[in-house]
Amino acid sequence: MTAPTGDWRLIREDSRPGPMQMALDEVAAETAAAGGPATVRTYRWDPSCLTLGYRQDPDTVDWAFCDREGIDVTRRQTGGGGIYHDAHGDIAYSIAVPAADVPGELLDCYHLLCEPVLDAFGRLGIDADYVEESVPELYHPACYLRELHPAHDVVAGGSNAAGGDGADEDGADDDDAGEDGAGEDGASEDGTTGGRKIAGNAQYRKRDAVIQHGSLTFSVDAARHLGVFAEPPVTPAAFGERVVGMDELADVDRADAVAAVEAALVAWVTGGEGGEERGDDGGETVELDRDGSWSSAELARAEELVETKYRDDGWVRTRPGTGR
Repeated sequence: MTAPTGDWRLIREDSRPGPMQMALDEVAAETAAAGGPATVRTYRWDPSCLTLGYRQDPDTVDWAFCDREGIDVTRRQTGGGGIYHDAHGDIAYSIAVPAADVPGELLDCYHLLCEPVLDAFGRLGIDADYVEESVPELYHPACYLRELHPAHDVVAGGSNAAGGDGADEDGADDDDAGEDGAGEDGASEDGTTGGRKIAGNAQYRKRDAVIQHGSLTFSVDAARHLGVFAEPPVTPAAFGERVVGMDELADVDRADAVAAVEAALVAWVTGGEGGEERGDDGGETVELDRDGSWSSAELARAEELVETKYRDDGWVRTRPGTGR
């Protein structure tokens, strides 16, 4: 399947703090819902950032470690556990599209929007696919260490993997409800077989739009990923048995990996490598601005959301629905 027809823009990788990146994802959804272009984009976390899942308990965070290491902390609108987004080791993407243009069923929509993620890994020569069998969780507060489920988790580097990659930010977990919608290995000591998780993806619906965002792991820093959590019962070695980066599986630098993600997003929107305009049976076409950018109004709206939400302690340090 390919992307819905209509007007699209590609916003190429930019580096911003995590609260701003989360605000821009929300703004992209608002733009799509208001009749503006749908958005595909890549982005970089600068500085490194921990994003909490929508309902995650802030007491699971080692706030002193994050402060000492200069790691931002914000909260996503998608569910699941926390994810450490390394400024070098993480490559992020998001897709914002009108809700009416994509399947209403969460997993059907999730699988559609994961297609360019799978394609990107295939372009890098990394074999991956949805995990064949469930894998037990190691530590619930950490997204990448939760149970791996065949419905939505994708793994790489194992015998069950075949062509492409991506994975889920616990995309169909019962924790995965955000505002107006729902979100988000190899043989090891626990006896599991298959590949290792290489990315996290999740989605939610807001104001007649769907936003799916995800993080593709380029390089794993297990000690820092675990360090953002308060006393996780997992060693860096055990983390490395569950999670893998692109640089371990392919001879590729980060710039090439970003280019592969962007090329996969373009191909998904346009329906082919050549990027020719395509249409559906009703005569609707696709137009893609490959040098898309944010409008001044969108940036102002995002700055407002940063101040009132994504950097606000009431959002970040309070578990929704608990008052604490």
